[in-house]
Amino acid sequence: MSGAGAFRDDFGASVVVALVALPLCVGVAVASGVPAELGIVTGVVGGLVTGWFRGSSLQVSGPAAGLTVLVYEAVSAYGLPALGVLVLAAGVLQLGMGVLRLGRWFRAISLAVVHGMLAGIGLVLIVGQLYALGGVPAPGPTLAKLGGAHGLATGADWVAVALGAGTIALLVGWRRLPPRLRVVPGAVVAVAAATALTVTLDLPVEKVRVTGVLDAVAPPAWSDFGVLASVGALGTVVALALIASAETLFSAAAVDRMHDGPRTEYDRELIAQGVGNSVCGLLGALPMTAVIVRSAANVEAGARTRNARILHGAWLLLFAVAVPGVLEAVPLSALAGVLLHAGWKLLPARAVAALWRTHRGEAVVLVATALAIVTTSLFEGVLIGLVLAVAKAAWETSHVHIEEAWEGEELCVRIVGNASFLRLPKLLDALEALPQAPSVRLDLGGLRHMDHACLTALEGWERKRMPLPGREGVI
Repeated sequence: MSGAGAFRDDFGASVVVALVALPLCVGVAVASGVPAELGIVTGVVGGLVTGWFRGSSLQVSGPAAGLTVLVYEAVSAYGLPALGVLVLAAGVLQLGMGVLRLGRWFRAISLAVVHGMLAGIGLVLIVGQLYALGGVPAPGPTLAKLGGAHGLATGADWVAVALGAGTIALLVGWRRLPPRLRVVPGAVVAVAAATALTVTLDLPVEKVRVTGVLDAVAPPAWSDFGVLASVGALGTVVALALIASAETLFSAAAVDRMHDGPRTEYDRELIAQGVGNSVCGLLGALPMTAVIVRSAANVEAGARTRNARILHGAWLLLFAVAVPGVLEAVPLSALAGVLLHAGWKLLPARAVAALWRTHRGEAVVLVATALAIVTTSLFEGVLIGLVLAVAKAAWETSHVHIEEAWEGEELCVRIVGNASFLRLPKLLDALEALPQAPSVRLDLGGLRHMDHACLTALEGWERKRMPLPGREGVI
């Protein structure tokens, strides 16, 4: 395709992606407990800064629903001024990981943990946005929200609920229309319809508050960096960097399967995300990650090069600077509906069912990770999931069994597999159950690994089976 043709395709795709990104940027910011403008700032940086890098040509970055929980917790604990410091530190950490070529290692993370992380985020997002949908103040952490759910029915603003429910219904129904009718993304249509209805009928519902993108930019002061002396804040930085990096690189793998263009260079993409998050931190904005919804829209709209994602950042900036009044007409319940729909799509019901039929251990890790995120926090839940995944892998790879064969009066015992402390009770039970024999020959040639605990146990068993008078014993 000629350069002019490619640019024409990229230009058209950039408009589509910007229209998809705009309501999501605002919605994610509101759900994160920060001014709506900061979500747009992050979207602009994702296009105009991260978009220039060559890590993944068609992947689009911006604020993501997957980080709302962590950002909300961070802002609640350390305040909005500290957000820029945390995001900046996470970006620097990502840069370091990219320079050290650690990007490829993210592909080694258990998919069960990733799906569990997304499911946990989806559950937390759904619970939180139910309150936003009804215009009811949220009582606190996720467990408190679950405990106070009975108050939603009595305190909800049913006009706002109807707007949000209509937004969700339109989002669901839009995907069922023929492709030729779905030229405009469903999220744009749903939010625009809710906004038009609100303005036309002058509905008394809460709307987005906008003060101006440039006014919302607040670089961190030197005094704000003191938050990094807190162990909890450092844990938040690590969590932001790891979760944003994992979501980005898993998204890249998915996007690569959607097109025939250049494949993602994982380390370069990690550096690009690090630069983007560093800039977002310096501007006091939300953290960014690659977003599969925008990336898929970019590919489906016919994007050919990275120009599409760069231009989408320019469109976001133009929308926010030129027509900020339009954003102030958007009802919050409509954005809550968009995020509820996004949270529902994060729940991997089919993946759990498929894993339960084939790999039940993986399904258990997935569900346990999701529940741990709901009951503790995102960072702690992911750590619990990783520990469970490692324990499961260690258990499954420590298979060991004993083969018996008589050669005359000699009993040949062959141990095969991986002898670790995890299977030591089974190994000792099998050795103790061996029949008496004048001579026993122990063959360890089939072992791929034996740890010190098993070696010590075998030596103890050998001493116990020492030859009686007139017997040959263990060889």
